[in-house]
Amino acid sequence: MSELTRRYSYRIQWSDEDDEFVATVAELPSLSWLADNEIDALRGIHTVVDEALETLSEDGEDAPQPFADRHYSGKFTLRLPPQAHRKLAVEAAEQGVSINRYAAMKLESA
Repeated sequence: MSELTRRYSYRIQWSDEDDEFVATVAELPSLSWLADNEIDALRGIHTVVDEALETLSEDGEDAPQPFADRHYSGKFTLRLPPQAHRKLAVEAAEQGVSINRYAAMKLESA
């Protein structure tokens, strides 16, 4: 397994539809692997990712940067309906915090 493959963000969860565990990788959302158990699902998706990275390299394309290696400023712009903005402002005031802090608290608890 390549070092880059190790740094990607993986998720393994049960699929009722497939009656197996499905493994996915956030940086390459089109890839997945099904297996009877979590360990085999992880091994399988690692193999698929290695193969995909090899194909990208052969085609002269860049591999996606792992989320762990990306820089995040902690800022992003969010657009929402005026009614939702008003509701957040009122709830923030009731909690005695800024609307920014209140929205961050709501996102963190989601």
